[in-house]
Amino acid sequence: MREIGWPTNTTITTTSTTSGCRSSTSTCLTVAASSGGSPQHPAWYHNLKAHPSITIEVGAETFTAVAQELDDAARAELWPTMVARHPTLGQHQAKITRQVPVFILTRQD
Repeated sequence: MREIGWPTNTTITTTSTTSGCRSSTSTCLTVAASSGGSPQHPAWYHNLKAHPSITIEVGAETFTAVAQELDDAARAELWPTMVARHPTLGQHQAKITRQVPVFILTRQD
């Protein structure tokens, strides 16, 4: 098994289209393809783009997920939170000209 980054729990808060109530769920993980500040994307980045259906192991739990690369606006919104939790991500981004891609991993089962 290949490690693909530091997973970060992500809470998604939405507003119901019928009731207008807001609710939150933590069903996703995020990963950043920083490759330690390398000028190239890591190999697993290309693997996720080509084959977004993945298996994740967290402790003793194993589940399937689908990876989706965040667009620029979504990444810009999430990036400060990721850097606050894992400051090395900001250090990696500062060393390179490419934008570090961020994927959201949505649990399927």
